Order: sequence, then C-alpha cells, then structure tokens
Amino acid sequence: MTDPSLAYRYITANIAVKLIVINVAVFLLFNVLPWIVQLDNGLFTKYFVLPSDLMHLITQPWSIVSYAFLHSGVWHLLWNMLYLYVFSRFILNLFTEKRLLTVYLLGGIWGGVAFVFMYNILPVFTGKSVLLGASAAVNAIILFIATYSPNTEIRIFFFNLKLWHIALVLVLIDLLGLPSSGNAGGSIAHLGGAAFGYIYARQLAKGKDIGEWFEKWMDTVAGWFSKTPKRKKAPLRTVHKTKKASARNTTATTSKSAQQQQIDAILDKISKSGYDSLSKAEKDFLFKAGKE
Repeated sequence: MTDPSLAYRYITANIAVKLIVINVAVFLLFNVLPWIVQLDNGLFTKYFVLPSDLMHLITQPWSIVSYAFLHSGVWHLLWNMLYLYVFSRFILNLFTEKRLLTVYLLGGIWGGVAFVFMYNILPVFTGKSVLLGASAAVNAIILFIATYSPNTEIRIFFFNLKLWHIALVLVLIDLLGLPSSGNAGGSIAHLGGAAFGYIYARQLAKGKDIGEWFEKWMDTVAGWFSKTPKRKKAPLRTVHKTKKASARNTTATTSKSAQQQQIDAILDKISKSGYDSLSKAEKDFLFKAGKE
C-alpha cells in the first residue's frame, strides 16, 4: 500500500498542524519570491502586514488577520510554530478544533488592535511601523490553556513545569522588556494576545463563552463555500412511534446525559489539579469521548 498523499495528510490533520502548514507555506512563498519579501518597498508584502497608521489600515482591513501569518525570519517562524504545536495539544485534549482556531484568530486580532491603539495614543511611539508574526495568536493559546488548567505540567528536559509558570515567564519578559525593547510594538501585540487568552479562559470557567459568536460566524462563512446543495423541505407527515422505539430513545438520551456529566466532572478535575492528576481510566474515557 502506498503512503497517503500530502493533500490527504493535510486534510486529515488537526487544526494546529494545518495552521503550522499554512504559516510555513506563506513564509516559503514570501521568501522564495525575493521581489516581494522586502517589507518597505515590497510589491506584495506591504498589503498584508499590519500598519500602525489608521488611514493606511482602513485601506487594507484584512491585515488585522493576515499579519499573523507572516514572519520576518526562520527563527521567528520556528519558535512560534514550536509553541503552537506544543500548547495546542493541551487545548485539543479538552476542547474542539474550532475552539483552538477561535483562540488563535481572535488572539491575533486582539494583539493587532492593541498594537494600533497604543501606537496612536502613546507619545513614545513616533513615526509609522508595521506588525507581522503569529506571536500574539500563539500567546493567546498559551495563556488560554495556562489559565483554564494552570496546574497541568509539561516536561522540559529533566524537570516538570506547570503551565502557569511558563505563561508567567512569557508575560514578564514582554512587560519588563517593554521600556527598552527595540520591538516595543511587538511586545504590546504579545501582551494583547495574552490578555485575550486569559480573559477567554476566565469567562469560560464561569460558563460564558465569549468566542461563541465568532464560531457561529465561521460556520456561516464556511457555509458560503459549501458545495452541498440545499435540500428541499419534505412535507410534514405524522410518525407513529412504538413504545419499544420510545424506550430506546429514552435510554440513549439518559446514557448521553450520564456521559456528559462524567466529562464535566473530569474537566473540573483538570481545572483544579491539572491533566496529570487524571487516572488512566479517566484519560482513556476523555480520549474516547473526544473521538465521538
């Protein structure tokens, strides 16, 4: 049997891998074609980086999203994609792929808004600048999972660190380096993305999903490009259910409700004590539930 094609592997990959592939593909495109890679005089790149100038931004509003898929160099790309790959696994263990994409995109947008806002109200920022890179979006992912499940541990070399330790270090690096940093605009975007991830997780823990509207909007947009034809509504007709069929439905509903209660109990345990506090049976149950 031959190996699956690259297209098949991409289609069947999770959303984190797809985001990484897109970021790498965009980076290669903008570097393989050298006449469009220059940020100042480029023929193409300048339309996708995020400008600090409001009048310029109005002419290219899509750049509030597109900037998060551009990178200035190999190391810039490598570190962002490494963080994305590692921390996305924790989110995908607990949530849907759509939730991860929502955190990534809205985190990038928040980081971009913070960058433009600060550049236009703080006198220390003079002149014009542009923003590019996925750091704000990635920071949103890190702070989201570190806030929702702070005590979950990750092994780095020979010791374990809790997720909130890593998140705290990343935020402090941007805060402490902000006054003297040569990339103050980038640091502000990082903090904007981090703030969104933190707020999203805190609200979600209280039962309020502030990203639900965005997920519905993505579903609407996806529907525009769907090739599935709309089905005509069939005429209504009376269906007589037997007692046996009704009993089966009642049993299935009860079973589904019990399963959801067990999932909620496991998620509460993760939130309080971290993923590693789960027993093997609980991990297996959560994994199987995520596959359904």
